[in-house]
Amino acid sequence: QAHMEESGGGLVQPGGSLRLSCTFSGTIFNIYDMAWYRQAPGKQRELVAIITSGGTTTYIDSVKGRFAISRDNGKKMVYLQMNALNPEDTAVYYCNARPSVVRWWGRGTQVTVSS
Repeated sequence: QAHMEESGGGLVQPGGSLRLSCTFSGTIFNIYDMAWYRQAPGKQRELVAIITSGGTTTYIDSVKGRFAISRDNGKKMVYLQMNALNPEDTAVYYCNARPSVVRWWGRGTQVTVSS
């Protein structure tokens, strides 16, 4: 059964960078708009960035200019380059289609920004 597998999280100091990766285990990938989501402690999961099947990207205001989403259809992967991280970016990060597919949710990858 298809699902997403996220990796690349960790502990980073404010101002630092991380690159998240997400692998899709299904067979068809390139037709889907994909997205990164995050869920901070005590908060609802929120959409962070979208990349369409055609490569158009969209970001929430709080990460514009700092985060960059990309995809590699041949490898069935989605990436999130995160720069200038701040403590408010601390969360578990997930990837999924947009709109999301319930059965595709993975375990996410923890990003902690702290000095």
